[in-house]
Amino acid sequence: MVEFYPSRSTVPLELWRSLIQHARESVDILVFAGLFLPELHDITQLGERARQGCRIRVLLADPNGAAVRRRGDEEGFGVGLAHRVLLSLRYYEPILAIPGVEVRLHDTTLYASIFRVDETMLVNTHVYGSTAAHNPVLHLRRVPGGRVVDHYLTSFDRVWAQAERTTDINAVIAAFDGR
Repeated sequence: MVEFYPSRSTVPLELWRSLIQHARESVDILVFAGLFLPELHDITQLGERARQGCRIRVLLADPNGAAVRRRGDEEGFGVGLAHRVLLSLRYYEPILAIPGVEVRLHDTTLYASIFRVDETMLVNTHVYGSTAAHNPVLHLRRVPGGRVVDHYLTSFDRVWAQAERTTDINAVIAAFDGR
């Protein structure tokens, strides 16, 4: 473990920016909405990384899914969480056509949000009834013989395998039932 942050809001902004700016091989993001990421910096930087050969995989919650409704209720936001997912999708829209960028929608209960860049990972734990911004973050780095990063990557890959690719943001928005 590199660092422990008592909440996501205490992770230095420069760390988020630096990780994406220096990504060489892969960026993996598993969140419900993760709206803070595109609000922190220009999301087209992910597109630039993809143009330079970096694989970008983003997993956002299905705004019509049971998991996002349940989490929205648990956090006290109700349908607001689904609206945050839709807004996040709009932010990613300009980079969807870039080879190497793929966004999928999941309907998974998340016990942690995962942000992985090459050998570095930020794991934002989820605490019942609390928003992700107020929950602890583990800053991890893959080390020889270590298993923690690989454990979280296995979780990411399981969600990735069952999620549905989205290339048409307008269709997702049109299908949103508002519940």
